[in-house]
Amino acid sequence: MLLSVFLALFLPCAGMSAVFLVYICLLCYAARHHQQTNAPVKPATQNGLSTAQLDKLPSTTGKDLPLGTECAVCLDEVDPEQPARIFPGCNHGFHQQCADTWLSKNPVCPVCRNKLDDDFFVPPETNPC
Repeated sequence: MLLSVFLALFLPCAGMSAVFLVYICLLCYAARHHQQTNAPVKPATQNGLSTAQLDKLPSTTGKDLPLGTECAVCLDEVDPEQPARIFPGCNHGFHQQCADTWLSKNPVCPVCRNKLDDDFFVPPETNPC
């Protein structure tokens, strides 16, 4: 009788202790592994456009935008007199500040993901003939 009571109390406690120890070991392993591989997933490289490249992009006012007046970056309307930026190739328009902020990080159109070609920034060769 005394043995069965002892086993009924001891076995669950021993089992829970074993589960707890395995859990602590896994937490320690994960913490050590995370500290060793704390490098960012995406390397911090400059993928966007420089200020000189941004200055070469077409700009206009909100009233001259060809494809609507909603800025896809901030989701606000571009007022008729606000400076706006047109993305070459697809002609989507944005607030100039929104577009410059976006394009300084990502050289793609926020609406259609059209990539801005590097050829756009290369000056045309002059023909001596």
